[in-house]
Amino acid sequence: MDPLFFKRRIWLVIIGTIFVVLLIIGKLFYLQIIHGGTYELLADHQYVTQLSSLFDRGTIYFSDKDNNLVSAATLKSGFKVAIDPTQIINPEAVYQAIGPVLNLDHDKFITQATKTGDTYEEIATNVEQGAASSISAMKIKGVSIYRMNWRFYPGGALASNVIGFMGYQGNDFAGRYGIESSYDDTLTRISQDLYVNFFAEIFSDVGKIVQKKSETEGDVVTTIEPSVQQNLETMLKGVQTQWNSDRVGGIVMDPNTGAILAMGMDDGFDLNDTKDVTDISQFNNPLVSDDFEMGSIMKPIVMSIALDQGAVTPTTTYDDKGFVKVQNRTIYNFDKKARGPNTNMQTVLNQSLNVGMVYVMSQMNKDAFHKQWLTFGFANKTGIDLPGESVGLVSNLDHNNEVNYANASFGQGIAVTPIEMIRALAVLANGGHLVTPHVASQIQYTDGTTKNLDWPVTGQLIAPATDATITKMLTTVFDNYDSGTIKMDHYSIAAKTGTAQIPDPATGGYYPDRNVHTFMAYFPATNPKFIVFFYNYYPKNGAKYSSDTLLPPFLDFAKFLINYYDVPPDR
Repeated sequence: MDPLFFKRRIWLVIIGTIFVVLLIIGKLFYLQIIHGGTYELLADHQYVTQLSSLFDRGTIYFSDKDNNLVSAATLKSGFKVAIDPTQIINPEAVYQAIGPVLNLDHDKFITQATKTGDTYEEIATNVEQGAASSISAMKIKGVSIYRMNWRFYPGGALASNVIGFMGYQGNDFAGRYGIESSYDDTLTRISQDLYVNFFAEIFSDVGKIVQKKSETEGDVVTTIEPSVQQNLETMLKGVQTQWNSDRVGGIVMDPNTGAILAMGMDDGFDLNDTKDVTDISQFNNPLVSDDFEMGSIMKPIVMSIALDQGAVTPTTTYDDKGFVKVQNRTIYNFDKKARGPNTNMQTVLNQSLNVGMVYVMSQMNKDAFHKQWLTFGFANKTGIDLPGESVGLVSNLDHNNEVNYANASFGQGIAVTPIEMIRALAVLANGGHLVTPHVASQIQYTDGTTKNLDWPVTGQLIAPATDATITKMLTTVFDNYDSGTIKMDHYSIAAKTGTAQIPDPATGGYYPDRNVHTFMAYFPATNPKFIVFFYNYYPKNGAKYSSDTLLPPFLDFAKFLINYYDVPPDR
């Protein structure tokens, strides 16, 4: 034999052996390091089911002010208990033994235990270690214990409308609401069968060693700050209780980036136990899906456009007679009182004068106003990364109708969603740009890589000088509330309240005694860190204006944010 040929064969064998060894080492690393915890679950209990049936899913994290991660949705390990009715000789005796431990319903258990020809019935899930150990020690024939994982939400009801939960649709168990739904592809884990032959797996497809699924599977880091979220929800529940409102909601956002720090409703639900929710609409997020007429918090948007187009200045005056006729309709100030001649634009915002806003609208070309108004994002989805977002009803402005434009000038006749509204108002706070509201900031992939999510910021919708002017005007509005008694000495706050009538579908008009209260503020006004939006739908108990129901709780909430984030004063 040719010595050279022999040497080549030796080298081929050596190289092939090294290649196989490397494959085995890689696979062992994959099994022992990456999935070592999963295999450990198999070894720690003799009754454990095979891995292919163990539920697995990525984690959702809150992110606190110091960027520490706090689990919002994770996995909890425990057990499920099943029976084989064909081996249960005395169902009543078995119930008396395990029923109290598992808190079983007697009649349901007896029905399951007496099924003819049935060899498997699950009688309890999400069983903790202590209860499982007690059942195991009884060694009852026909009773088996299996390991299981389940979705667990450490915060309970915290941010429930944002986080969402998992549910069945047919046989498909996946995220159905909130982040669980919108990031389902990222959070989903594709289970692997442990009992595939080890060497067969290696040689059948080498590419499986480097799992392609790791490119999409990961954990989601949200922008939700848990302490801010908790404080917001407590405030909203307090408002609902005090005023017996139909519903109360709120959003806290960074106006410069669109990052949502908190978003909630007064009627959150326990994500770990949703069976008591009788109205499934409670699972939706009204802050992205519901639209309504916003009232006077629309006035700063209209005023900023008028300022930007040079139609008015803060010192522009008009004669306020307490009412104005527009075609066949008479529009009044909220109190029907006249302010007289020489009423300027600052007074219009300070006293929230509808007649003044109709004057402002009359000074603009309607087409030019409409075109610029739409750039604030109205009539389009914001692109927030939550399911169920809808678009407001603003088609009234598609036609050059004087009454419709007059109504829109003070926030009636057009309906927008809360997330649309806060995004539009953020333009006034951030120098004139349109941000993309979002609740996720980062994906941490299972292969160890991390992706920081980028969210578009567009525009220059209004000039920086216009932004500075409207901010100064809104700061003056806040400083003059309640005769200046709520003004903060060391912090400037730009704010506006709103009170809008609620449409009556039966008459096509408005309810005479039903209102929605809104409130917006951004602060510190000279360099805003936060923008907030609150709404209070159909408050009762003598509620009249937003300044009664939403302004007082805002003051406490603003002080909390300032202190919690240690915001430096700007005055």
